[in-house]
Amino acid sequence: MTQLFVHGGSLVHEDGVRDEDLLIENGVIIGVGETSKLAADAQRIDATGLLVFPGLIDSQVHFREPGLEHKEDLATGSLCCVAGGVTAFCEMPNTKPPTTDPKALADKLERAAGRSWADYAFFLGASKDNADSLGEWETAPGCAGVKIFMGSSTGSLLVPDDETLERILRSGERRVAVHSEDELLLQQNYAAAPKGAPYAIHPQVRSIETAVRSTTRLLDLVEKTGRKVHLLHISTAEELDLLRERDLGDLVTKEATPNHLFLCAPECYERFGAHAQMNPPVRDRRHRDALREALADGTIDVIGSDHAPHTLEEKAKPWPESPSGIPGTQTILPLLLTAVHDGWLRLEDIVRLLGGGPSRVYGIEGKGRLAPGFDGDFVLVDPRIEDSLPLAWLRSRAGWSPYEGTKLHGMPTRTFVRGIETYGKHVTHGAPMGRPLRYRTTSA
Repeated sequence: MTQLFVHGGSLVHEDGVRDEDLLIENGVIIGVGETSKLAADAQRIDATGLLVFPGLIDSQVHFREPGLEHKEDLATGSLCCVAGGVTAFCEMPNTKPPTTDPKALADKLERAAGRSWADYAFFLGASKDNADSLGEWETAPGCAGVKIFMGSSTGSLLVPDDETLERILRSGERRVAVHSEDELLLQQNYAAAPKGAPYAIHPQVRSIETAVRSTTRLLDLVEKTGRKVHLLHISTAEELDLLRERDLGDLVTKEATPNHLFLCAPECYERFGAHAQMNPPVRDRRHRDALREALADGTIDVIGSDHAPHTLEEKAKPWPESPSGIPGTQTILPLLLTAVHDGWLRLEDIVRLLGGGPSRVYGIEGKGRLAPGFDGDFVLVDPRIEDSLPLAWLRSRAGWSPYEGTKLHGMPTRTFVRGIETYGKHVTHGAPMGRPLRYRTTSA
């Protein structure tokens, strides 16, 4: 029997912050706020003055393996996770080759074993060719579910038409993750864009209309089929209005990214160029503020980083050859802690959006809460640290971030997976011990 006793800290739950002790035995939480089962030889951690968060779940990352390891791989990407307090991730299928069948899924699981610092699962990518098989394949161990690209982004995966989209929604029961941009309108806008345009044209080409038209089509098919979907990286105030108006309840859950919450056009393109370029794009202050309100009022269920690194050389290309994507899993928690400091978010919201939220949306078992029976994943946070984000702190192979130099209030200091420290004081501890995530038969 191995026990870990965390005492003196303030535990952060979805329903409040409480001064409680935490007891973990053999990697599982057995006590919160009580010590009746505490063994005399338990390892003790003094968390006085610190916040204790459940290990965070980043449910949208692109770790680029296989095929694009010069940008990132499962080892470096998962290292970014634990360095930032993320103890579980769900990785997207637009690798090279894409993850579109059980063989490709098994290959990723094999690659992650013994190399991933955090627990993991992988999405299957939807296509016209596999639409009718996804319902059978989505229940495989280590599968996070199905991902649909309605608009083209990084990689070759694309489902632009409603006929194929409906086939996919009718195949299976788990909640489907969707990148919602209208492909036909995207192609028209790119064709009309002037050559040599500045990076700031990106949100005009990938316009509000491309997002709203696609999301409207998706909601119509959700009502028709009754299939649950998770709308990824919402970027427009108009989509939020549409979602509230249609009010499809639990059929549609919603995600925001830190990039759409903390970056603002046109300033971000003027300052960072392609380093602020992602799909769907960062837009102006009106959309940012609408997303912040939706985050605070509970409209948004989940925050995912959409961690999508590219090299400095790739990002230096002129638009539109410059690839879209921003690294970000390591910076989620510091940015949201800063939002709490600035007064537009609560500590409890962080746990809702990166703990209970993704667990409920995708049906993940044993993660996202500090409660008996859950995995002993937790992160210690020092709310007193105030620092400008140093580039040397980041672990992504990309080697850049638009948040470099951002003034932060609060930082993760130590990360534990199943009661074992994996990262602390800016270095790894032990060996990678990530395991496949466990899922309920159907998502919430």
